[in-house]
Amino acid sequence: MSQGQDLVDKMEQVWRSIEELCQDLTEDDWKTGTDCPGWSVQDQLSHLAGSESAILGRPDPDHTPRDTSHVKNAIGEHNEVLVDYRRLSTGQGVLEEFKENTGERLGLLRAMKESGFDAPAQTPIGPGTVRDYLAIRIFDAWVHEQDMRRALGRPGDLEGPVAQHSVGRMAGAMPYIVAKKAQAAPGTTVVFKLTGPAGRTVAVGVEGERGVELPEPPGSPTVGLTMDVETFACLGCGRWEPAAVLESGKVNVTGDLVLGEKIISQMNFMI
Repeated sequence: MSQGQDLVDKMEQVWRSIEELCQDLTEDDWKTGTDCPGWSVQDQLSHLAGSESAILGRPDPDHTPRDTSHVKNAIGEHNEVLVDYRRLSTGQGVLEEFKENTGERLGLLRAMKESGFDAPAQTPIGPGTVRDYLAIRIFDAWVHEQDMRRALGRPGDLEGPVAQHSVGRMAGAMPYIVAKKAQAAPGTTVVFKLTGPAGRTVAVGVEGERGVELPEPPGSPTVGLTMDVETFACLGCGRWEPAAVLESGKVNVTGDLVLGEKIISQMNFMI
């Protein structure tokens, strides 16, 4: 199988997982608040349905959101138009649109030749390729699926290819977190031990002012941070308050405790 179609497989898997999660929700379920400020379970799916609609080239609705107090940037303002517009619909209505949009998108992706995945594309983090954009879309869908699952008390999709892909993307941000956001000193080493089926060990070193992923974890790192994948995702995606996570004991910090807590407080890398 081509690398491009392997990504399409993951995209299909997370879309199907979301469909199954949402299939039997009541309207009360749909209106349940999530860890994203201002967003319900329905709003999470509206964001995904609206994003895929935009990728398909459909125009954004001519709509002014009623409340943008929780919006932080221009991307958030655009997202809120797509979400607030769909608050006029039922949760089931949004699910039907999601299924229609993702079905159409999947057909286009399945028909794409390998060279098509290398075509230039503007991604949320800058210029890239269609392949880069698809990798981001998989991660984004998984993150929002997890938002819905936590709100509904229906854990799932924390193992397998999509979870592993998403953990890998978050792990790739840790050198930046350690060196730039936490401003760890040159020579610092940090080991993130992530537990669970999709877990992994991520070792980071600081060389000069730059963070790098190390091929092997050092025997005695400056800081060791052990947490499960859910906690890693909620810190990295800004879903949980770092102070509350530390107080709850969801992260075990060893070595330099002050630096360890600073890293945890700076782990959010989402736009």
